[in-house]
Amino acid sequence: MTTPKPPVHTNPWQDLRQFTQARIALGRAGVSLPTGAQLAFQLAHARARDAVHQTLDVIAMAEALQQAGYQSLHVNSAAIDRNTYLQRPDLGRRLNEEARQHLRQLSLPPTDLAIVIADGLSAPAVAQNALPLLCSLQARLTSDNWSLAPIIIATQARVALGDETGALLNARAVLVLIGERPGLSSPDSMGAYLSWAPQPGLTDAARNCISNIRPDGLSYEQAAYKLHYLLTEARKRGLTGVALKDETDAPVKLGGKGTNNFLLKK
Repeated sequence: MTTPKPPVHTNPWQDLRQFTQARIALGRAGVSLPTGAQLAFQLAHARARDAVHQTLDVIAMAEALQQAGYQSLHVNSAAIDRNTYLQRPDLGRRLNEEARQHLRQLSLPPTDLAIVIADGLSAPAVAQNALPLLCSLQARLTSDNWSLAPIIIATQARVALGDETGALLNARAVLVLIGERPGLSSPDSMGAYLSWAPQPGLTDAARNCISNIRPDGLSYEQAAYKLHYLLTEARKRGLTGVALKDETDAPVKLGGKGTNNFLLKK
């Protein structure tokens, strides 16, 4: 005689799942997760691991940028392969000697902004999100007369590699678009890091970050709006980092002296 399987008990918070990708209200079968929820977790974990180890198709990225009207160059960090990159974060923060010499020999004139597309910890994230974000940002940069250096495609790269790259490109600011560490619901999340006066040795305190840029997260248009604000303020004040706050959602006072009306920026 077989023992009947315990019924799956639903969770009273089930309706809240429509508002979040977090694993809530999964229900239970006895003292365990239902089979469907367990298999979904294992699939998400596998996708996150794949994103970390997947390599960026540099040729496809360069061709897509060219079709969109951008000139690009490919560089690699001092990490010689993916395993080294994952085990030695310090090597991913600096260019290898070949890339360093190549950028130095370009002797480019000063520009306002260098943009680095870096694989980071999720190459699929930048393959999916980098170009759409650039297209959303481009009109804003053009209207404000930002001059751009050639876009750099960087492999085995960490965020800080952008500072050395920006300095060698003679840029006043550097924007690094990089694949973020995958989450179990977001293997395709891209971050954007902005540094004014880039140079080797800058710390995180000197950068501004916008994260979770992806179709199911922060939209390209929202991210472009925030980046344009930060870039405008960085050029005006000559700084980025902890001294520069993202105030795009801050209340703005309207009217003359003594007026108490407030409106959220959009």
